Order: sequence, then structure tokens, then C-alpha cells
Amino acid sequence: MNFFDPDDRSSAADAPPSYGLMTRAEHGLFRLMAALLRALPLEVASGLSGRLWRLVAPRLRRHPRTLEHLAQAFPEKSPAEREEIARDMWEFLGRTFAEAFHLEEIAADPTRLEVVATDAVKMAVAEHGRAVTVSLHMGNWEIAAVSAARIGLDLAGVYQSIKNPLVERDVVRMRSFLYPGGLFPKGPDAARVLLRRLTEGRSIAILADTRDGKGISVDFFGREAPTGPFAAAIARSRGLPIVAGRIIRTGPVRFRAEIDLVPIRITDDKDADVRAATQAIQSLFERWIREYPGQWMWSHRRWG
Repeated sequence: MNFFDPDDRSSAADAPPSYGLMTRAEHGLFRLMAALLRALPLEVASGLSGRLWRLVAPRLRRHPRTLEHLAQAFPEKSPAEREEIARDMWEFLGRTFAEAFHLEEIAADPTRLEVVATDAVKMAVAEHGRAVTVSLHMGNWEIAAVSAARIGLDLAGVYQSIKNPLVERDVVRMRSFLYPGGLFPKGPDAARVLLRRLTEGRSIAILADTRDGKGISVDFFGREAPTGPFAAAIARSRGLPIVAGRIIRTGPVRFRAEIDLVPIRITDDKDADVRAATQAIQSLFERWIREYPGQWMWSHRRWG
């Protein structure tokens, strides 16, 4: 069960109609973890899970991939520095995992999230009332939906299906309150559903830092990275702003959302405009990650 793995391309539709013993056992383990983490106070659950992941994850198979990506992105850093960034990453992922079972508590407490939006974002939201929003696997990315609501955006979102359909059902229930416009699995129908939500006056949310083998290649940390152009294409065609946000951990279950506007140019060359906006999103993400490298998910296959 790869709850936080954007490389897991499996779909709940692949599971048989009657769930087997392994599926049910995995779901039972998930529900046991959920019960244990919910029983703990929020800060305790987050801290305990973070320390556990920091200790265990470097011994697992994704750690070498993480270090390889860090070496390519930061050749000027020493192996010890890159190892520390990797361990920081595992801790933030562990905290994010535990916090997923306390999302309603986090969202209900305004002191846990500071929202900082540029004047350009505020003006664009006031003018259009909706936007194409993009974010990345940083800090605790689920909290980005809370920050969008704070600036007046009503979101619909997409998610990567989890292989175990019973676990997926529970996870969607945990997250759905953050997306008044609905939460939909990635797939052939996702784009059509999101376009309909835009037509209805809602905003859409996309995690835009993952690899898309059918996308276009743009520069990301000096390397060609296959990237989905959907956010840029739909924003340009609908005349909507692209609002980009990141979540930074500032303390134990304390966050700051920083929200900025991504420029979109309109010329006679639609493809060039889409490519330029897609590159602008990734360049902004790279700058953000360089500022807080231990808070981004280096373990996924961003480049290939």
C-alpha cells in the first residue's frame, strides 16, 4: 500500500469484485494504524511517526533512489549533507502520514496554518472567482486545500488511485471534506470532470510535480523532466489564472502556505504558450524546493 507514492499507477478498478484475504488483511492493518494514530494527540502522532520513518526508511529500497536524485540536483553538496536532506524528507513523510488521520482537526484550527498570498493572487481571485491551482509534494500537501479555501477558492481535485480498493475508500473519505467540488481518481475521465467543475465556477487542484510519461519535457534541476501540460493548457484556453502554492513546515504541526501567481502569455503560438507556462510552474517549484530541500519528496521518479 503506497499511500504517499505518486509512482503507484495501479487502479482500484484492477481489483476483483470480491476482495481476497490479502486485500482484507491489508485493509485491516490500515484501519488498525488509523485507530492507533487517531487515539494519540496530534503532535504526539506526528512526531512519533516522523521519528519512526526517519529511522526505518533509510534502510529500505527507495533510499538509494532518493540519494541518487539528490546527488544529481545538488552535486555541490557533500554525501553527508545529502544524507541529512534525505532523512529530513523521510521524517516529513512520516509526519504527513500520521497527520492524514487528523486532517479535520488541523483544518479546524486556524492557528496551525498561516496563509501568505501575493497581491497578484488576491487580485486574480477577486477578478475571476476561480483558478487552476497547482501544488507539489512539500510540507504537508493536503493542507494546501485548506489555504485555497482561505483565499476564496472552491476546489475540485484529483488523486492517484491506491491499489487496495478498501484502503482507497477510507483514504478518500478522510480527504474529501477538503474538496467541496469533489475528489476524483486520475484516469481517462478526470480531465472531463475537472473541465465541468470549472464551467460550474469552481477551481481545480493539481499536484503538478510528478512525472507524466505522455507529457512534454521541461527543465527541472538541470535535467529534462516529462511533465503534464494540463494545468497550463486549460488555464490558457479558459483565460484563468494559475495559482501555485506550497506548504512549509514551521514547527510541530505548524505550517505556512505561500501562494503566488504563475504568468501565462497569450500569443498566436498556443503550444509555445503552454510550454512556457509549464516551464514557469516547474521553475517556481525548483526555486521553492531549493529553499527547503528536506521538505520535498525526492523518492519518486520525477525524471524517469
